[in-house]
Amino acid sequence: MRQAFNFYRSYWDVAKELNDKDRLAFYDALLTRQFTGEETELKGLVKFAYLSQKHSIDKQIKGYEDKTKRPLQDPSQDPTQGGTQGPSVQEKEKEKGKEEIDYQALLDFVNNTFGRNFKVITEKVKRSYYARLKDGYIKEDIINAIKNCKENQFHKDNNYNYCTPEFFSRAETLDKYADRTIVTESDAILAHLKNN
Repeated sequence: MRQAFNFYRSYWDVAKELNDKDRLAFYDALLTRQFTGEETELKGLVKFAYLSQKHSIDKQIKGYEDKTKRPLQDPSQDPTQGGTQGPSVQEKEKEKGKEEIDYQALLDFVNNTFGRNFKVITEKVKRSYYARLKDGYIKEDIINAIKNCKENQFHKDNNYNYCTPEFFSRAETLDKYADRTIVTESDAILAHLKNN
């Protein structure tokens, strides 16, 4: 049974624009989706508000389902959920999630990709990466965001000054750059070599 999810600032910003009745409907739809996986039938401004956040909401759901290897569902529909795991198992799962990123490999990848010389990834930034994993992002999202920024004209024009380890620990960065992997010439060559 899902215990928590990250409530993004953008959810609150959108909800503030709605009247009280619509805001409640938006929050109900958001919570229902996050805890049961079910979509709520919405209309008017509430539907518009929800659709503006749907990408982030669905990303969190997918991450949870990928991590737990089971579809999200209402716990009242599955008698095996809820209370079958003791706190010690849940704590072990949380600790396991912290170790999913090899921070030295990530640091090397960022330095090699952008020609930088960062020395460390701070504990604060590591906590931010851990929070992204809890949000449902996966390591491939981080890798894709780094690759896509390498090919992005804005970042090229700015000598990759914004491309720091901290930059890629942000949900906004991953949402913006992780969706589509740009295939570089070296990626195409590697794929060709693997297939032949």
